[in-house]
Parts: sequence; C-alpha cells; structure tokens
Amino acid sequence: MFLIYKLIFISTLFMGTMITISSYSWLGAWMGLEINLLSFIPLMKSKNNSYSSETSMKYFLVQALASSIFLFSMILIISKSKMINELYLFNNSMFMILNSAILLKLGAAPFHFWFPEIMEGMNWTNSLILMTWQKIAPMILLSYTIKSNEFISIIIIISTLIGSIGGLNQISLRKLMAYSSINHIGWMLSTFLINDMLWIIYFSIYSFMSLSIIQIFNKFNLFMLKQVFNMMNSKYLIKFFLITNLLSLGGLPPFLGFFPKWIIIQNLSLNNFLMITFMIMMTLITLFFYLRIAYSSIMISNNENNFLFMMNKTNFSNMLINLSSFMSINGLIIYTMMINFY
Repeated sequence: MFLIYKLIFISTLFMGTMITISSYSWLGAWMGLEINLLSFIPLMKSKNNSYSSETSMKYFLVQALASSIFLFSMILIISKSKMINELYLFNNSMFMILNSAILLKLGAAPFHFWFPEIMEGMNWTNSLILMTWQKIAPMILLSYTIKSNEFISIIIIISTLIGSIGGLNQISLRKLMAYSSINHIGWMLSTFLINDMLWIIYFSIYSFMSLSIIQIFNKFNLFMLKQVFNMMNSKYLIKFFLITNLLSLGGLPPFLGFFPKWIIIQNLSLNNFLMITFMIMMTLITLFFYLRIAYSSIMISNNENNFLFMMNKTNFSNMLINLSSFMSINGLIIYTMMINFY
C-alpha cells in the first residue's frame, strides 16, 4: 500500500511538470504547476520526521502565494491595458511581476527566504527532488518570459552572492546544499543570456552531481558536518568520493562540475565581463568552504594515517555510489580525451 501511494504521487509529480513545459497556454502551465505542487506535498510527509508537517505547510503557503501572483499577472497580461500609449511599459512591468512569481517558486535570491528552511525539514530524497526536478518547470517558463536582460542580470548577481555568503558558517549539510543550489541557480539563469540548450547541459550535470552526493548522505544518514568528520573514518573510499564530489559541485577543475561553468565563462566573457568576473569570485567563496570541509575531514579528524586502508573491500550496496562518484570526478577528463581523439 505504501509503495502504491508513493508511485501514484511520483507519477503525478512528473505529469505536472510535463504539462507545464508542453502547454500552449498560460492557464495550462499554471494547472501543471498546481498538479506538481499538490503531488509533492504528500511525498514530504514522513513518520520518521517530526518536522514534516510544518515543512509541508510552509512549502504549500509559499507556493500558493507564488501561484496566486503568477495567476494574477497572467490574467493582466492576457487582458492587457486599455491605454495604447502605455501598453509597452505595462507589459514589461507585468512580465517582471510574472518572472518574480516564477523565481519565488524556484527559490532564487532575493526570493530564497523559504528554501533553506524547507530543505532543513525534509529527508534527503525529497531534498534531491526539490533541488533538481522541481526546478525544471519554473526554469522552462522563465526561458519563455524573460523580456529584460537587466532584470535577469540582477537576479543572477544576487543569487550567486547569497548562495556563496549564506553557506560560509553552516554546519547543517541540508542548508549547505540549499545555499549551493541557490548559487547554481544563478549560473543556470546566466545560460538564458547565451543559449537555452546550454541550460540543459548545466542542469543535467548539476543533477548528476547532486545525486552522487545525496546518495552518500542518505545511505549513511549524514545531516551535520560533525557526522562527516566522525562517522566516516571507517569508510575511507566513500569519504574520498564525497569530498571530491563536493569539489566537483563547487566547480573545481579538472572535475566534471567545471565543464558547464567553463562554457558559460567562455561565452559571457565576451559580452558581460564584469558579471562573469563577479560570478567567478562568488564561486571561489563556495570552493573555500568546500575545501575547508575537505581539509578538516582528511587532515584533522582522521583516525587512520595509513592510506592503504582506503582500498578496503566495499560491498555491492556501495557500487552505485562509487560508480557515479567516479564519473563525477573523471567526467571532464574523459570528455577532453574524447574531444582530442576525434
């Protein structure tokens, strides 16, 4: 009964996103967003988590507010204005309100106030869905509705700033991943200034890296930084893969996470040099606290000095973690070798 209950809501969750991205009308897109919302809330309920009811209520209120603003601005855009002379200004302001509602659904700064708090009250599976799948429909709608490069540039700068500064003093892994996601939202939004196809590449690689990290957190029930330092001293290979995956998520070359940022830097450096410079500086801050985690877990809180113990045999349950982590680590190296070969 439990599996059927989960499968039904997961299928409707996927269906809501597909309705939104394939809709020809604003009303159809809004209906898809609502189906997605009402399917995700039951999945947030968990008997093992005492904060699931509070978290689901917060998520519902925020998404309902964003949906009401989205519906209100959509009706005004469709009806337009009776003043022909002010039609252009009216449309621009309404599209800005519409984009703000979508950014609120997305969790981008400065509309990010709900995102870390809701991430803190969910398990890792729901956190992965919120960080990856729940971004698809709002991102696709944003690619349709962006009318002002100045507005989206401000959102990109604020998102990269908040995502990097907010994660500095965090000891909760879920909040750390939430602020990292806000930083990556800024990079994803910058792809709309270049090419929509580049967003698919960035989002796919980001989802793969998030899956590689969160499956480690989920398997070993890791929620705080102290658990990473103390509880994984007997799992040297998993610990090594976790650290390298975090560095890949931060965009450190030659890991896979550097590849989409490399493409964005190459394209934006020609037209938006100041903005891409600021984005790189903020990414260096995220790399700072990832490197701090890596240094503390390897050099300070390690009880075993023999490197050969990292080669202990792993069971079959860890094979998927090791395989996905290996691809995340060596993905950029394999890609560049293929490019040079052909």
